[in-house]
Order: sequence, then structure tokens, then C-alpha cells
Amino acid sequence: MFTAAMLLVLTLAGVLINGYHAGIEDQGIYLPAIKQHLQPALYPHDSEMFLPQVRPTLFDEAVAFSSRGMHLSLETTMLLWQLVCIYLVLWGCLRVARRCFVAPEAQWASVALVAALLTFGVTGTGLYLVDEYLHPRAPTTALLLLMLVDVLDRKLWRAPVWVAFAALFHIQMAFYGVLLAIFFLFPENWLPAKLRSTHTGMVGALLAFPLFTLFQKGSDAWLEAARTRSSHYLLRWEWYEWLGIFGPMILLWWYARIGRRHNLDRLAFLARRLVLFAIFIFIAACIVTIPPALERLTPYQPMRGFHLVYLLFVAFSGGLLGQFVVRRSPVRWIMLLLPLSLAMFHAQRQLYSAGSHIELPGAAPHNPWLQAYGWVRQNTPVDAYFAIDPDYMHLPLVDEHGFRALAERSVMADYIKDSGVVLLFPAIADRWRNEVHARENWKDFRRPDFEKLHRDFGVDWVLISASQPGASDLVCPYANQAVRVCRIP
Repeated sequence: MFTAAMLLVLTLAGVLINGYHAGIEDQGIYLPAIKQHLQPALYPHDSEMFLPQVRPTLFDEAVAFSSRGMHLSLETTMLLWQLVCIYLVLWGCLRVARRCFVAPEAQWASVALVAALLTFGVTGTGLYLVDEYLHPRAPTTALLLLMLVDVLDRKLWRAPVWVAFAALFHIQMAFYGVLLAIFFLFPENWLPAKLRSTHTGMVGALLAFPLFTLFQKGSDAWLEAARTRSSHYLLRWEWYEWLGIFGPMILLWWYARIGRRHNLDRLAFLARRLVLFAIFIFIAACIVTIPPALERLTPYQPMRGFHLVYLLFVAFSGGLLGQFVVRRSPVRWIMLLLPLSLAMFHAQRQLYSAGSHIELPGAAPHNPWLQAYGWVRQNTPVDAYFAIDPDYMHLPLVDEHGFRALAERSVMADYIKDSGVVLLFPAIADRWRNEVHARENWKDFRRPDFEKLHRDFGVDWVLISASQPGASDLVCPYANQAVRVCRIP
């Protein structure tokens, strides 16, 4: 009972520190798919831009089914899913910590540090330990932690079950979890002699992974979409992102030495294996992302294997701080967690400064873009087709909130998020490029330009900036201080 209560408190604390949002970032892909299950008439013009990515998983079906089965609003259901996923991730971290540290204060410091740093970035990859919105990576991470604990306990009959469920939510992350489990399974006396051949076989497995998914030849349009993602190319990473590759390796090597010195044998073992796994992932990433001939493989993002490395690295860091620094001193606990929590809170407020830190279901939005999305959702036909600035997600006040996800209307492809789907499914690359290029110089568009979009693509509505001068002669039934919603023609 104490464990369950503490995990619940840390879950709620993690959300309070790191925030919660709906319809941002990758939910621009997953949320429309969920909503289409609940209301099939949605997105008659643009489902091609999000369905290919969600079709291989059951995440969207599971969330939609639970919303319908529990008779709750989708917004409430997603918040509950987020809380449950964070709880399970923290529980998984606690189970790992209990195998690495004997002292309870070390075990709980491990979990507390993860809770405080849920939105700690995994260098250069664009990933967090757990996103501040519901993403299929969250349940996958929880399931993979359960799998890794069973691997450590040598309950190998149960581990494939967790992997199978994890793959139903996020195939790519499940794959990297399996690779890490293989590293944990090597007997100590095999590793030095077998290291070369093992790594060779695993590199082959990594390169073969795309063969199990949709693999089509990339076109010029695909290359244009691919190069919107600097995180996929190691040579385009910033210097501090490179530090994020080698810094955790060095610290994990140090943790292994500490573990050996203080009879924390399991910690020493896991830290060593994480270092080897991180080296392997880095080498594989160099092979996949640097040679131009292999550019088609970049969307499979080998460096995302660092997600579990970072999660366990943070958990081990918290455990060691609890073991040797914090111990049972309340003052030290406060001195450790309060500054980190305030720093993470401040970072999230800076990142999503135009709205609420925690977007509760049913709460009226203060963000003018979200207010416009709400008006569109309630006052335009279900089959309405919108045009919007292809870079709108990076505009001030938008805070990465996706129009398609929250306005629940079809919209022309955007430059920021839809390009990510194109990378995995080149068949839609030409459509993406045509729709994005048709709106070049969007801020200078006037009525003839909007009417051309209507003729060429069939759009009948636009959402434009309130200050855009070229729409003065359009009929705009909604406007606020930031945006206007206008009809075409």
C-alpha cells in the first residue's frame, strides 16, 4: 500500500512539474486517428497524411476503445492514460532500482529523480523520458521496463509477452528494447571474446529492421522532407548534443566502478552493459546516418536507442545520490529535488508559454489559437477543408498545438509535422511537397492566391493571422486578437 501511494504521489508531482498538454507535437498524428475511430466522418480529405503511421499499431484503437468503453470524454481518457503510463514507468524504474540498491532511500531517490525529470531531453533525438502529452512511447516504455526486469530475473518466458504488447504500441522503440535486453543477457565470460561477432550480428539486425516495415524508394520530394529533420543526421547535431552522447557513457562507466567498489554488483553489471549498448547504438547510427548512400535509412533513427539509456542513467543517478548523498536527510532531499523541479517547471513554461501548464479536460483555453480551433470544431462542416500557414506550428502563441488534432477538420499538409510521416511512407511525398510549395510566401497571400488553392486543392476555408493584410476582402465569420477564420471563395 505504501509503495502504491508513493508512486501515485510521484506521478502527480511529475505532472505538476513537467505539465500536461493535449494535441501538441506528435499528437497531431495520433489524435486525429483516435478521433476518426470515434467519429468516422472526420478527415475526409487528409487522412492519408496521418493514417499510414498509426495503422501498424493498436495505440489509436486502444485509446478510442477505452474512451467508448468507460463512457468518458476522449480528453479525460487521454489524461487518465497519461497518468497510468507515468505511474507504470515509475513503477518499472522502482523495480529496476530495487535490483540495484539495497537502501530504500536510494530506491526512492531513483524514482523521484525520474519523476522530476520526465521531460529531460534525450540528446539530439527530440525525445523526452516521458512526453508532456500522451504518446505511444509512454506505454511502450513502461512495458519495456517490465520486460527488462524479467530479463534481469531470468524469467525469460514472460519477457516476450511484454515485448509483444510494447510492439503493438510502438514498433521502433520495442525493437531497441529487445536489443538492450540482448546486451543484458550476455554472460560475463562471453562478452570480451564474443564482442566483435555479436556487434556484427546486431548491426546486421539493425540494418535489416526496415525490411520488416514499409520500405519504398525515396524521391526528390522525400529527400526534401527528410532534410527537415536535423535530428536524423548525426553530422548536423550541435556540439552540446554530441556531449550528450559521450557524457552519459562516461558517467555510466564511473557508476560501474562505484558499484564494484561498494558491492552494488547489479548496478555495476547494468552500467557496463548500458555503456556497451550506447557504443553499439552510436556506431550503428554513424553507419546509417552519415553515408549519403544510406540516407533512406535515416528515418529509423538508431540514436533513439539512447532513450532507454537515458532513462536508466537518470534512475541510476538518483539511486546513487540517495545512497551516498541524500540518504535519510529531509533537508538534502529538498536541496536535491526542489531546484531540479523548479528548473524543469520553468523550462516547460518557457516552451509552452501561451497556455496553461496543465491543460485539464473541459477547461476553457486562454490561447487565442486554441480558441479559434474550438470555433472551427463547433461551427464549420465536418467535411470542411482548410488551408493554413505550412509553418504555423512554430508561430508565436501556437505552442505546437496541431490544427488537425484539435480543430477536427481536414487541413493541407504542414511543413513541420506531416513531413515526419512522409519519411516513413514515401508514397505521399509528392502530395506533401505540392501542398507545402503551393503556400510559399503565405504571409503575402491575397484573395486570388486563396482562390487558386480552392481551384487546385479544393480547400474552402483558411485560418490566417489577424494581421495578414491580404484577406481584407474575405468573409471571416470568426476573428480574435491572433487569427481569423475565413471562407473561400
